[in-house]
Amino acid sequence: MPTFTKPRWVLSEREATPESIFYARRTLIKSAGLGMIGAAVAAPAHAGLLDNIFGADTPTADSEVDPTADLYPVPRNEAYTHTRPITDEGLATTYNNFYEFGSHKRIYNAAQKLAIRPWSVILDGMVEQEQTIDIDTLIRQMPLEERVYRHRCVEAWSMVVPWTGFAMADFVKLARPTAGAKYVRMETFENPEVASGQRQSWYPWPYVEGVTLEEATNPLAFLVTGVYGKPVPEQNGAPLRLALPWKYGFKSIKSLVRFTFTDQKPVSFWEELAPTEYGFWANVNPEVAHPRWSQAEEKPLGADEEIPTQLYNGYAEEVAGLYKGMEGERIYF
Repeated sequence: MPTFTKPRWVLSEREATPESIFYARRTLIKSAGLGMIGAAVAAPAHAGLLDNIFGADTPTADSEVDPTADLYPVPRNEAYTHTRPITDEGLATTYNNFYEFGSHKRIYNAAQKLAIRPWSVILDGMVEQEQTIDIDTLIRQMPLEERVYRHRCVEAWSMVVPWTGFAMADFVKLARPTAGAKYVRMETFENPEVASGQRQSWYPWPYVEGVTLEEATNPLAFLVTGVYGKPVPEQNGAPLRLALPWKYGFKSIKSLVRFTFTDQKPVSFWEELAPTEYGFWANVNPEVAHPRWSQAEEKPLGADEEIPTQLYNGYAEEVAGLYKGMEGERIYF
């Protein structure tokens, strides 16, 4: 059995979430006066979004059976875990941002309308050969593992989640980008018939995100197919989403259908809507405030108190080198 060194982002066990709040959720208290973008992007947790816990309110069961369900659970990679407690599954699966289904946090039932089979993923742009891959074929050919990651939302709430998936670096190898490729532009589904949020014409649908090829191949970049030892549910980004734990959560795009390799820096969804508030890089930094609230602290889902936010969400040692020589750029928003 190999011996793993405990990563240096490990936190204390004393922050444990009480089991009694399993399957509880926090309600969203709307903040007034934030304008069009403010109405879509909630105010931070410490402004009162997570002040009340209510009783068991869980997602409606989805009758669709995931064809890859037999693969879960998978072994945990102990190089990507820590002693900060994992967020209760009920909270992590009912307090969700997924603007395709609405701008509030309780979209989990509405998200069940999304049909996740059949589903295919397109790899195009600057690649040796463009491909369209069936999601089940993709999942079964990739080396699945579980990783426990912090997740820090730009709204100043956070959670710790056991994701199942595969390194994005392995996916890049599968895509075989050509020498000139510098970025990966990612795109989610577009189907306003089932995703009511996509009927809102002021949003630039479909949801688009992008990373550099260096970020995509960093060991922390992770493509997610499951969570809590089972296939990832619709509200959390089924059947394929991204997890970039050193960036604010809006960079971790959900329900992916296309990866385009390009030499042009993509313009992301929130960057197009509000470029002064949401930039391309969106790396976590407690010293750089959002224009409308502080980023110095965060409130973990299920916790009573805020905790200090860490640079790059606690992953500076793994990713800071990606941004050397970029001190003049706006890499934190």
